[in-house]
Amino acid sequence: MPNGIRTRLAGLMSNGFARNVGVLVGGTAFAQALSVLILPLLTRLYSPDDFTVLAAYASILAIFAGIACLRLEIAIPLPESDDEAANLLALAVTFSSMIAALLGLAVWIYSDEIIRLIAQPGLKPYLWLLPFGVWLSGIYAALQYWATRHKDFGLIARTRLSQATSSAAIQLSCGWAGFTPIGLILGQLCNVGAGVIRLGADIFRNQRNAIASVRHHTMLASLRRYERFPKYSTLEALANGANIQLPVLIIASLAIGPEAGFLMLASRVISAPMSLIGGAISQVYLSRAPAELRQGSLSTFTVEVLNGLIRSGVGPILFIGIIAPAAFPIIFGPEWERAGEIVSWMTPWFIFQFLASPISMILHVTENQKKALLLQVCGLFLRVGAVTLAAQIKPTYIVEAYVISGLIFYAIYLRIALQAAKVNIKPKDILHVKNFNILSSWVTISILAIYIIA
Repeated sequence: MPNGIRTRLAGLMSNGFARNVGVLVGGTAFAQALSVLILPLLTRLYSPDDFTVLAAYASILAIFAGIACLRLEIAIPLPESDDEAANLLALAVTFSSMIAALLGLAVWIYSDEIIRLIAQPGLKPYLWLLPFGVWLSGIYAALQYWATRHKDFGLIARTRLSQATSSAAIQLSCGWAGFTPIGLILGQLCNVGAGVIRLGADIFRNQRNAIASVRHHTMLASLRRYERFPKYSTLEALANGANIQLPVLIIASLAIGPEAGFLMLASRVISAPMSLIGGAISQVYLSRAPAELRQGSLSTFTVEVLNGLIRSGVGPILFIGIIAPAAFPIIFGPEWERAGEIVSWMTPWFIFQFLASPISMILHVTENQKKALLLQVCGLFLRVGAVTLAAQIKPTYIVEAYVISGLIFYAIYLRIALQAAKVNIKPKDILHVKNFNILSSWVTISILAIYIIA
């Protein structure tokens, strides 16, 4: 490793970046492990059709949850003043409540039309849970970014633990009692909403002065100061959610068989390393990026973070992708073999998404919201177009079309995010011996695992 990067990493350790990532990863590890470990039980308690209903619910929820706060939650770590950040928090909570109320009205009036559109009649009895899920997701996101601002990563890690345990308990108990598929949906609801009380209580206990500074006129002033987030980032988040989730809804409505259910399980398994490591790094990266930008060191900082991602997360994703076709029928049951095949297809896509997602926040830190919006809109047309075209020409390959379009999108996204950080990355910056040795070890372990399974 070059001396400059080694020195910089030492500085990061002393400044707490690696320590903060470690807190989040350590606190989240049990939560992620639990959510993966219960999957073999869930796949025997719930059918692929039940998972297809969950996929439809989770997809709609994700689209609206991403815009519930009009993206003002992302701005919370940016101001120098806690008072201004508190007003942004109040705005985020207010808009989340308004969006949830409007969605509830839409569900009440147009529930039949929504069900016909997504062709999932099994979801109709539970459609009313969508507004509640969106509201909880928005509140949690806003509170989490407040905790990020104050670098309270231990608190965030503890809330993720409560999310995983409550979700697992509900899904398993409902499955054993025969309450399907609502058990999966209630578990999903707890997973996005648990932790709100703990985060909220911490704010009122430790940051009362900042919360007391919230006033109507200061909220309006903060809204004007950060108007680019509602104007551009909201549309960008909507496009982002749509280009990920809308194809899943199309697959659920048009695919032959429970393809969306297989896709749901495949995504849960392969996203575990990304959620564990990438999510933690993303949270800490956002907390540090504004300061690095002001100091003129954002480019170097981003390259180091990218190398850390390659070493810590790409290997586990490769491992899962290589062994999945052989392991899935054994672990989850023979009816889930197709999900293992999908995981292998998804591996290159998720590697690029794992690398791109944490540093994509740089587009917001550098106030490149227009560029982020354009990128997401193009991604939406690419992915929806690919899935729709496959559904018309070769329906049996509809999931594969979705996966390939995801790979193309995130490869482009990574390049643009690096450009925004003014990173002129060279092959030697990431394709050096240490990274190669780590990835080679994971591939070797994967091959040995397949040999043992066979």
